[in-house]
Amino acid sequence: MTKALERREKLRAALIQAAEQMIAERGLAGLKTRDLAREIGCANGAVYNLVADVDELILRVGSRTLLRLDETLTLATNAGEPSPRESLVRIALAYCDFAAENLQLWRALFEHRMETGKLVPDWSVHDQMQLFRHIYQPLAALFPGRSPEELGITARSLFSAVHGMAALGLERKLVAVPLPALRKEITGLVRAMIDGLIAHDVKGAAAAD
Repeated sequence: MTKALERREKLRAALIQAAEQMIAERGLAGLKTRDLAREIGCANGAVYNLVADVDELILRVGSRTLLRLDETLTLATNAGEPSPRESLVRIALAYCDFAAENLQLWRALFEHRMETGKLVPDWSVHDQMQLFRHIYQPLAALFPGRSPEELGITARSLFSAVHGMAALGLERKLVAVPLPALRKEITGLVRAMIDGLIAHDVKGAAAAD
């Protein structure tokens, strides 16, 4: 690697890190390229020599957030040897705790919208979809008779329910819920959903007989 390329990579890493810090402090709306350029010591226009555009910069920060979330969910999954049902509860609670501790960066994952006509790049989609394995694996153990496609839909449905509750509960407005109460409600939600899905499958199997 040439010195020029090495310097560019270091500056690019500094840009992404500075953007991450800015979003964490100000939220996605507070991300300003002029402030970032000043922070890392380059001209404002030079930012676009390091990333293609603001969309890429936000997605790069998002991938860093997703990586840390992935590590958090992995720790929750590997803590002891819970049943698949309780493993899903642990994953949901770890997700909620991560969101509470990284509120602005977590929100940015869902608030960001690509410019009209632009597609999310494959590397970003891959980083997002990787997280579903944490939900998919215990679901596969609980419902061995379901196809991969069915398990994928169930995983996304379970995620949507937990995410929606976390998003509303952590909203700093009238609907805000204290974190201990939110964790309790999420625990109850996940257990109820799993129990309901199990009962539905049992009923379906009995009807088939």
